[in-house]
Amino acid sequence: MTTSIKQSDLIESIAGALQYISYYHPSDYIAHLARAYEREQSAASKDAIAQILTNSRMSAEGHRPICQDTGIVNVFLKIGMDVRLDGFTGSLHDAINEGVRRGYKHPDNTLRASVVADPQFERKNTRDNTPAVIFTEIVPGNTLDITVAAKGGGSENKSKFVMLNPGDSVVDWVLKTVPTMGAGWCPPGMLGIGIGGTAEKAMLMAKESLMDDIDMYELQAKSSSGQALTKTEELRLELYDKVNALGIGAQGLGGLTTVLDVKIKLYPTHAASKPVAMIPNCAATRHAHFVMDGSGPVYLTPPSLDLWPDVHWAPDYNKSTKVNLDTLSKAEVASWKPGERLLLSGKMLTGRDAAHKRIQGMLARGEPLPVDFTNRVIYYVGPVDPVQGEAVGPAGPTTANRMDGFTEMMLAQTSLISMIGKAERGPVAIEAIKRHKSAYLMAVGGAAYLVSKAIKSAKVVGFADLGMEAIYEFDVTDMPVTVAVDAGGTSAHITGPAEWQKKIASGEFKSIAVTAV
Repeated sequence: MTTSIKQSDLIESIAGALQYISYYHPSDYIAHLARAYEREQSAASKDAIAQILTNSRMSAEGHRPICQDTGIVNVFLKIGMDVRLDGFTGSLHDAINEGVRRGYKHPDNTLRASVVADPQFERKNTRDNTPAVIFTEIVPGNTLDITVAAKGGGSENKSKFVMLNPGDSVVDWVLKTVPTMGAGWCPPGMLGIGIGGTAEKAMLMAKESLMDDIDMYELQAKSSSGQALTKTEELRLELYDKVNALGIGAQGLGGLTTVLDVKIKLYPTHAASKPVAMIPNCAATRHAHFVMDGSGPVYLTPPSLDLWPDVHWAPDYNKSTKVNLDTLSKAEVASWKPGERLLLSGKMLTGRDAAHKRIQGMLARGEPLPVDFTNRVIYYVGPVDPVQGEAVGPAGPTTANRMDGFTEMMLAQTSLISMIGKAERGPVAIEAIKRHKSAYLMAVGGAAYLVSKAIKSAKVVGFADLGMEAIYEFDVTDMPVTVAVDAGGTSAHITGPAEWQKKIASGEFKSIAVTAV
């Protein structure tokens, strides 16, 4: 029997699903992250997971984005052979992109437009997050099966691919590769792995695998009960245990949980080949699945708030150092220690890739900058636009090492005093920080709505044409950060995982892992 799918119903369903995934975590992710929180023994990682869980509940209640990076849209379509597209004035892709446009420009929950056209040259923002990346498959049946995902740049940028020899070990490659990914993908998250096919097929399978439900605890229980496992399930368990044994931990600060699950898809390949792709999904894992049967638009059912654990992060004034940004001195910055928790209050500036590149050009030409960076702190962020009286929308940190090449310039030529971002800094930036007795502070990726509540006012003070990449001045109260690189060049992203890798290898936490299953 033929089913008719109306263009208007498809547009409305896509738009609604994108709104839904912007503020609702999948329930399987919440359940697994809650158990990771319970078993975590690293204070830094436990605090980061608490922020992510608290942020998740706040986003679910407030219908605002989990992360300021609301992603590039991926759509996976399975079109039944007996489906008829009814009333379409353009292509199927045109209708999906109209759904994306409406979803991202919804006035009650405006999402950040991050997509740029012309990726090589002008990189001009399309302003509505179109076009989506669309994958289409024709299948038997009379329904339209749709999975939508919004993939953040921090995790997508850590995608890896290799052509192994047939006899090479996938496990060895994964364990060698994951540490090179740093923490910009915001662990704890998931790893999707595609093995076989061709290069592009392996990458597609890795991405598709991240759409599956997280079921690692169920798989562990199956293994513990003595039930037979498939070879793929055995490989998933091996990789889960060995990746977590690396000690990378939440946000790369060291701890027991780096991944909540490892997903694997296989496909036949050439006898001489073994293509392997690996794509991480971050702490803002956003995806939803629905089926259209011709009866109208599909509206996803909100999850019960009872699914969230009783975790409510709040500033710990007994274990944190309060910092007044308006009177901050180089001597105070030099006194901070790696891993120290700070609560920042006062005025800070923002800026990320495009702003730094423009500053570089202006300094080279001897032109005055729009703002004075002397003794100021810069926050690497591209916030979501505010709605309904907000000072700013969700405003979590972006990956800091993209600014590594600008760090010496900013510290030497603008008298900047400190920086805030997410994940680790590379050797070039660490050396500049050490040379100038500066410091790098880390905010939690995946806690954007929570962080935004510390921002009491926001105004654009430079490069307004850059949109979310403009320079803002934020006035903050008790914004939580951790000293990730101190004035002596010690990085908590190096010392933390090294410490926890040794602790895990000692067998000290095996009993905890067993009782968590």
